[in-house]
Amino acid sequence: MVLLLSKKWMLLILGFFVFISTDAFAHAVAQGDKGYIQEITGPNMIAFMYLGAKHMVTGYDHILFLFGVVFFLYKMKHIALYVSLFALGHSSTMLLGVYFNIGINSYIIDAIIGLSVVYKAMDNLGAFQRWFGVQPNTKLATLLFGFCHGFGLSSKIIEYDISPDGLVPNLLAFNIGVEVGQLLALGAILIVMGFWRRQTRFYRQAYLFNVAMMSCGFMLIGYQLTGYIVTL
Repeated sequence: MVLLLSKKWMLLILGFFVFISTDAFAHAVAQGDKGYIQEITGPNMIAFMYLGAKHMVTGYDHILFLFGVVFFLYKMKHIALYVSLFALGHSSTMLLGVYFNIGINSYIIDAIIGLSVVYKAMDNLGAFQRWFGVQPNTKLATLLFGFCHGFGLSSKIIEYDISPDGLVPNLLAFNIGVEVGQLLALGAILIVMGFWRRQTRFYRQAYLFNVAMMSCGFMLIGYQLTGYIVTL
């Protein structure tokens, strides 16, 4: 019965991420938001805060990586440290990337973001120590992959040719919105984890969940690399 339940969990998780692994699962911006970004001029901080929060809450690659980061963190000081490192990396490259017009091919950067999900799942499974006899610096990895997640968004915003009029305040507002969205997502994750960890089968299901998360990361990598090859 336990094995059947665990398999059902993994199938549900995999099915969910297969469903969202198209436009939503790679920093895509909704068509309505895209048109708004292209047409807006001057400072519009409230609107950009909303867009930033919306992106984070619906950015499934962000949430999946964040889920993996806090998966086995129990103390709030450790959660705060790792989430802050991710936010620092994400914010800095998003702001600097757009401001200095540093664009990276969206397929390549999103494939790297998929790699970040694979890395975090493998780290949670203890695969690096068992397979390679080494343990990557988890704090440094979180910061570096935060940089990658930020470049993923900045590259997408650059494609939408945001107006230079009010660029700085709008970007800052967008980033504030992203951080608000991240806090909302983190709160929901911690509530789910709090209930889940009380279950007697948590560690068995945790293994299966991270295997499923790693599979989703590989799916995203394959999806993005296929898109890159097709567009060559």
